[in-house]
Amino acid sequence: MSSATSKSTLWPGDEDEVSMLGVLPPCPRCHMKIAQVAPLVECVPPRLYGGTERIVSYLTEELVTLGHDVTLFASGDSITGAELVPCCIRALRLDPAVRDVNPHVMLMTDMVRERAEEFDVLHFHIDLFHFPLFRSLAARTLTTLHGRQDLEDLKPFYSRFGAMPLVSISNNQRKPLPHANFVKTIHHGIPADLHRPSFEPGSYVAFLGRISPEKRPDRAIRIARAAGMALKIAAKVDEDYFRHKILPLIDGPEIKFIGEINEREKTKFLGEAAALLFPVDWPEPFGLVMIEAMACGTPVLAFRCGSIPEVIDDGITGTLVDSEEEAIATLPGILTYDRHVVRRRFEERFTSARMAKDCVSTYRKLLRARTGNGKAQSTWARRLDGGNILTPRVD
Repeated sequence: MSSATSKSTLWPGDEDEVSMLGVLPPCPRCHMKIAQVAPLVECVPPRLYGGTERIVSYLTEELVTLGHDVTLFASGDSITGAELVPCCIRALRLDPAVRDVNPHVMLMTDMVRERAEEFDVLHFHIDLFHFPLFRSLAARTLTTLHGRQDLEDLKPFYSRFGAMPLVSISNNQRKPLPHANFVKTIHHGIPADLHRPSFEPGSYVAFLGRISPEKRPDRAIRIARAAGMALKIAAKVDEDYFRHKILPLIDGPEIKFIGEINEREKTKFLGEAAALLFPVDWPEPFGLVMIEAMACGTPVLAFRCGSIPEVIDDGITGTLVDSEEEAIATLPGILTYDRHVVRRRFEERFTSARMAKDCVSTYRKLLRARTGNGKAQSTWARRLDGGNILTPRVD
């Protein structure tokens, strides 16, 4: 038996056992065939705003780097080192002919279902669209929930589709659904070299994300103004809310609205900020911008809700507050935080390499569970072309 053949057919979780038998050295990566299924509203990665699509991109590229055979189902203008299956010509948000995204997403799920037998794991990032079509294949699927889960409409849905394994992006996100089939919490991560940290004191406070009621840019404006600091806002706009609620507050040179920015611009924007203001007013599922700021060495002043206490190490990478008055009083202190420590904690907790490692570990657990009950077998065995091979163990 050649070691090359053994590595390509080894069943996840069996590396240590096979190694003890002297067949081959431990295989830390253990090749899998993985489908990543992304939203179609934005491309992967998105050109500007788009948190879910950005995470799908980071995860996909890390899995490719680890040596897995990855197929990405996404819009045709996506860029990836994986095999790309274009499910629409371009990101739906950028196509003026698109009026309803749902038919496009349903067409994509049907394309994935047609090819499902090719994959060991199908990892979905499209909320609940695929559940009815993939319930019979639940044991080989994983669904990361990227949005809020505190809506009453979701409870009967998860109850009916209780076999579908779920990943939460924070422990807080899963609290409204204690009986749903969560198998793991996997915090988001971004590439360690995506943003270059700046260790110089910043000259303004920053707001980055979306101009929407739950993100509370109005709070950011009031906090910065009361603290006597300049505020720069870089954000995607909810037009009606921006025009009627936020634009009237931008009435002086100390408050500057920039608009949407890309990744390259984000490094400078966050790196030159003294602090990021994250004054959200909703059960935030994760808050990607917080770890982007940490990657730049920039501390975060955030309101204590949703996932935020899981992401911010209070007193180290930022400060948690419960009111605008507390935020105003706290802001001067956060400007003295050690930016080297902020960056170091980001590297310890929130890289995409760590995120991919957590996902691979979860994939392997799913695969072992499938073979442990004798009801499923790896697609690797069906892809083999004969010869003296190591076959998966089925107990």
